[in-house]
Amino acid sequence: MPVVLLAGWEAAARGGLVDALLFPPPSRIAERLVAMVADGELGGHVVATLQRLLPGYALGAVVGVVVGLAMGVSRIVAAALGPLFAALYCLPKTATLPLLMLVFGLTETPKVLSVAIAVFFVLQINTLAGVRQIDPRVWETARSYGASGPRLLRCVVLPGAAPTVFTGLRTAVGLGIVVVVAVEFVASERGLGFLVWNSWTLFQPDRMYVGLVSVALLGAVLAAVLALAERWLLPWRTARVSLRPPWRVLLRSRSATS
Repeated sequence: MPVVLLAGWEAAARGGLVDALLFPPPSRIAERLVAMVADGELGGHVVATLQRLLPGYALGAVVGVVVGLAMGVSRIVAAALGPLFAALYCLPKTATLPLLMLVFGLTETPKVLSVAIAVFFVLQINTLAGVRQIDPRVWETARSYGASGPRLLRCVVLPGAAPTVFTGLRTAVGLGIVVVVAVEFVASERGLGFLVWNSWTLFQPDRMYVGLVSVALLGAVLAAVLALAERWLLPWRTARVSLRPPWRVLLRSRSATS
C-alpha cells in the first residue's frame, strides 16, 4: 500500500495534478535525502536530536518508573503525589520550555528536561497502573511465603508491572520525539526539528520532507529496538513455553533457598 501511494504521488506531481513546488515527487525527495546523507548534513541533525532525546528519555523513564512503583506499593505516597501529578499532567509539556530556559539559560539542559518531563508522566501513569493491576492473589501468595522488601519487588512487583511499563516506554518514545522536534522548532540551530522549520521558512519543501521522513524513521527504529528488548526481557509475552507468572518465580526461589 505505501508503494502504491508513493507511485501515485510521483505520477500526480509529474503530471501536474498537484503543485510540485509544494509536493515535490518522492524521487526528488529521495535525491535530496541521499545528497544530505552524503555531505553529512542529515547525520549532524540526527545526532543533535538524539543527544537531546536519549538523555531526556532515559532520565524521564527511570524517574517515572521509580515514582510509579512507589505510588503503586504505598497508598500514602499515592495520596500525596496523585493530585499534584494529575494537575501537572494537563500542562502542555512544551509550555515548560520558557520556564526551563529562565532557570537553566540558553543551554541544552532545558531541551533535555522538556523531553524528560513528557516521558516521566507517561511512565509514572503506566507503572502505577501496572502495579495496581497485579492479581490480589499474587500479593497474598507472596506475603504467605514471607516475601517483603527487595524480594517482593523482584518476584512480584517488577514482573507484574513490566508489560505495562514497556507499553509506557513505547508510548513515551513517540511523545519524546514529538516534544524534542517541537523544542527544536524554536530553540535550536541543529536537529531534525530545526531542519523542518528552517526548510519551511526558506521555502525548501524537499528538505522539509527529508526532515519529516527522518523523524518518522527515527521513531520506527526506536520503537523496533524497544519491541526487541521487550521480547528478550519478557519472553512470556510472546512464547507460552516461557510463561513464568510472578508467583511461580516466588515459589521457585523459595524452594531453592529451603
